[in-house]
Amino acid sequence: MIRKLLIVLGAAAALLILLVSGYAVYLTVQYERIPDGQALEVAQPASAPVEAGTAYTAVTWNVGFGAYNRDFSFFMDSGTMADGTAVRGTMSRAAGRAAVEANLAAQLETLQPLAPDFLLLQEVDTDADRSYHVDMAAAYRAAYPDHGAVYASNFHSAYLFYPVTKPHGRVQSGLLTLSSRRVDAAERRSYPVDESFPTKFFDLDRCFAVLRLPVDNGRELVLVNSHMSAYDEGGTVRAAQMDTLCAFLEAEYAAGNYVLVGGDFNHALGGTETAFPSQQQVPEWVCPFDEARLPEGFRVVTAANGHQVATCRSTDLPYTPGVNYTAVLDGFLASDNVLAEAENLDAGFAASDHNPVLLRFTLLP
Repeated sequence: MIRKLLIVLGAAAALLILLVSGYAVYLTVQYERIPDGQALEVAQPASAPVEAGTAYTAVTWNVGFGAYNRDFSFFMDSGTMADGTAVRGTMSRAAGRAAVEANLAAQLETLQPLAPDFLLLQEVDTDADRSYHVDMAAAYRAAYPDHGAVYASNFHSAYLFYPVTKPHGRVQSGLLTLSSRRVDAAERRSYPVDESFPTKFFDLDRCFAVLRLPVDNGRELVLVNSHMSAYDEGGTVRAAQMDTLCAFLEAEYAAGNYVLVGGDFNHALGGTETAFPSQQQVPEWVCPFDEARLPEGFRVVTAANGHQVATCRSTDLPYTPGVNYTAVLDGFLASDNVLAEAENLDAGFAASDHNPVLLRFTLLP
């Protein structure tokens, strides 16, 4: 009897090892980095150039792959309450397709009264198990038919069979930029990322999308949509990503271009890492933004109401105002030939774990 039991247990262990090894091989074979400098398709209904001296608006928003209503917490995020209690998110996918569609509708309801000339979105899924295969990019393009559209794949993944009870699945997600003015060219620029095992399978590619828009004075507006890494202990990967971005900005400014960068920097901007009251300790992933690292001629466009409205909440537990850790991680950088002011918009984290940021700007002649 004992011998038979040992044989069964040994067979089960061997099968488990075979399954785990096979899955590791599958992930390794499917793992592929997106090449740097990839040309991006421009869907182009707009024909007018940007005009120097004319006021425009832009909005940046990480739309959280349509999953993050206030009840959503994410399985990869953990934190600590002020009393030392450890907490961890529980959900690997949106609550359902209806939840994704409801969040998407709420996002559009927030944005459309703003009538932005430029819209920079991050975490826009096109075909992902976690968002029930809702094509968010198509929905946004349909909502702004008069805007040109550029989509950059930020990351894609093979099927992630974790958590086992409800796997995160396969993901295709990226950056969508909509423009009411003509875009002459666009490309995807890769950020350096963590290549260590197994982190590379969970925190995948990161990039920034570069759009080149002609200006009526013969110069060029370089509009950048960026999304930096989040799961980066010690901030070393984000530091390398900042170096990559700053080198790019320096070169474009030296060429005489106007430059705007919007996005999710995953850095606490403007000293906001402890600016907002909460019942949680400051998470380990928080990395202060060092504005001194920016090239000469660039600045963070600090929102006038930046210390009243946070743009990102912790996702290690559902959202309750005053309980979750919050900070300003989203916003804009601008070159000094751009007159700009920002406003953090309070959407109450009702349809995303981020709030949008509105930029009003004018290119100086």
